[in-house]
Amino acid sequence: MLQANEVARRFGAIEQAIGQAARLCGRQQGMPMDLKDCIDQLDQQKSAVRQAIDTHDDARIRQAVDQMESLGDRAKKACGTAAGLTPEMQRAVLQVHDALSDLKHQLH
Repeated sequence: MLQANEVARRFGAIEQAIGQAARLCGRQQGMPMDLKDCIDQLDQQKSAVRQAIDTHDDARIRQAVDQMESLGDRAKKACGTAAGLTPEMQRAVLQVHDALSDLKHQLH
């Protein structure tokens, strides 16, 4: 298990990446609803992970990160099948996915 301060630091970077993806999602024309829904849910679930980190509840951290990583998988799939996404949007989704996946594997 990662140290609490390392989990907090890495999740801070994930929060920023999700925020960037959410901003780009708002500007992207023709955004597939599944992808938009995934990004919205990721944005909403950030607070659950942050609360778990703040209370040092390792089980809740793992569970919340696992749920977010599943959403990241869905977003990556939706991004791969969507036509007309900007390269910036695609990079943002992949960055979120990869960071969540890496954190999940470090927590288990």
